Amino acid sequence: MRSRLGSALRMGIAAAVVAGLAACASSPGAQPDASANLGAAVASVPQRSIAPMPTARLAAGLLPPTNRWFSGLVFGASPQPVFPLPLSFGLTGSGFAFGVPAVHSTADTILGEYAPSVSIDSGAASSEVTAYDAASVTIELKGSDGSGIGSVLIAEGSPVVTYTALRDGTVTLGESFAGSGRVRTATVAGTSYGLVTGGKVSGTKLALTKGQTAEWFASPHGVAPSVLGARVSALTSVSVGYAVAGSTVSTTLTYHSTGSSVIAAMPQQLSHLRTPGSCSLGSYPSVYGSLSLCAGPTLSWASPKVSPSDSLDSARLSTADKTELRAQLTKDIRATEPLPTDTYYGGKALYRLANLLTIAHDVGDTSSAATLQAKLDAALKRWATPNGCATRSSQCFVYDPKAKGLVGLQASFGSDQFNDHDFHYGYFLYAASVAVKYDPSLRAPIEPVMDLLAADIGTAHTSRSFPTRRLFDAYAGHSWASGYAPFADGNNQESSSEAVDAWNGLALWGKTTDNPDLETEAEWMLSAEAASAKADWTNFDRSDPVYSGYQHGVVGINWGGKRDYATWFSADANAKLGIQLIPMSPASTYLAGDPSRIEQNIAAAAPSGFDVALGDYLLMYSALEGPSQASSALTRARTLPAKYIDDGDSRSYLMAWIMTR
Repeated sequence: MRSRLGSALRMGIAAAVVAGLAACASSPGAQPDASANLGAAVASVPQRSIAPMPTARLAAGLLPPTNRWFSGLVFGASPQPVFPLPLSFGLTGSGFAFGVPAVHSTADTILGEYAPSVSIDSGAASSEVTAYDAASVTIELKGSDGSGIGSVLIAEGSPVVTYTALRDGTVTLGESFAGSGRVRTATVAGTSYGLVTGGKVSGTKLALTKGQTAEWFASPHGVAPSVLGARVSALTSVSVGYAVAGSTVSTTLTYHSTGSSVIAAMPQQLSHLRTPGSCSLGSYPSVYGSLSLCAGPTLSWASPKVSPSDSLDSARLSTADKTELRAQLTKDIRATEPLPTDTYYGGKALYRLANLLTIAHDVGDTSSAATLQAKLDAALKRWATPNGCATRSSQCFVYDPKAKGLVGLQASFGSDQFNDHDFHYGYFLYAASVAVKYDPSLRAPIEPVMDLLAADIGTAHTSRSFPTRRLFDAYAGHSWASGYAPFADGNNQESSSEAVDAWNGLALWGKTTDNPDLETEAEWMLSAEAASAKADWTNFDRSDPVYSGYQHGVVGINWGGKRDYATWFSADANAKLGIQLIPMSPASTYLAGDPSRIEQNIAAAAPSGFDVALGDYLLMYSALEGPSQASSALTRARTLPAKYIDDGDSRSYLMAWIMTR
């Protein structure tokens, strides 16, 4: 989006694929790249850090965990609070603190700020992350001599904080936990907390021998810690499995522990649970609604499958439609401006050309198709020249050997700090897939660099060069946009729709390159992200008490610890909905299904009509209400002023998208 100036801050299938995500704790030298071709591709591009990586509290051998829910804990001069719901957690000068956030809503924001209700002083002088996996992170607390005192493990979905002594010693509790049985209890700010340990408790002192553990946990409201305590043990890691089969995809998280475990399910998970067992152990407040506590060790849920798509249903185009589109196509080709040189707008320009190319084929305009193919091929070859950045400063990519990722030149909106890589690279992968479909000879010259873009945002295998699934959070079901997350509210994501578009592009590229593992992984992420986009951004259940006082039908930015009716670039209502629609790809029909909600969202975003920024996407969205609305949208699309058609869109595609509704 041209005015997105503030984004620099935001920061069965017969054989269902099931993939475990192991802790990333081994040495890079012990992690061969899954593909020899990928390793060769990394070596073929210039190695350069465009922006310095912030101070990282990270053990040697770990790939930098950018774009994670806990990134703010790792990067920057001081650690930031993080939100492993239902808890909030922070490191202190000498230990750590945690608590269940108090949730309250205003007209424009739902807040659940860091709550350091329970504090533990281990005498630590520093800390570093020593392991992370699908949903958990382990932090080692170190003494002034640099040796380990104890390690702390926290995990999304777990109400338990596990502390393991790395040497004999005593920690000081900020609160006195009363009792003499297996479970000791304390109540802070209206929430009951429990402590399970084999160590010796005396007042606010807890003595532990090397290897002993202490498990603190928060109890749901109205549930005594003594009742829940029997289900609590030391958590050790979390692994994820996924499958694509029939009309659904499934996500399974397994919480590995020394005994029993409990898991807090988010609202959209609870309504689609595949895991047998009890989820009636109580509930916690959160900014995303009530979290239901389930018996572990697994949490498994389904999401409707969203099929990857690179084309509209041309069979729905009438002869008259095709005639009109051919005339408009000629105008849009003539109006094509020089292609931008940064990775965001440059990627969108390629996406625009790809959609025009598909329309040209759909309407039988061979001359326009040839013109567009030549332009798209040339642009992709330039971007995909492996050593392009050795001789120029734009339209090329380098590999950052410190941050472990691919960065495009020119960087934009903080992409050199690993912000928004999925938003940017999804456009490239989509365009590359379309171009190769119509010109198979293009695959060979662009494949190495496009494979690197795919690996940067969604590598499916353990690699020394890229973290596994850099941006996607399996528990939350969506991505995180900020690379280093220097925020007290956790990480965040604004454009849920561009994240969906990224996985659509990734799946298409997996199919294009005959990579079924990548294709299936991407289809899983595409479907999960689409489900979360509706559940948390555009179609949330307004009857949930968490929305009492919140006066809007959409959320602009979701964070770990809050949700805002806002964007990074505009205060306008049309922007707050439009950023959840862009770029309205052929796969964007996931936004349909609730005509009344679409009507309400449009009424709030465009009360005076569609002559607003992102008005083209609002028109497409309105066409999902039903046939009469689609007919009205098409009439308006024909005359919508060009300045309200986004640079990643065209009037040809706008009209074709609506025609095929």
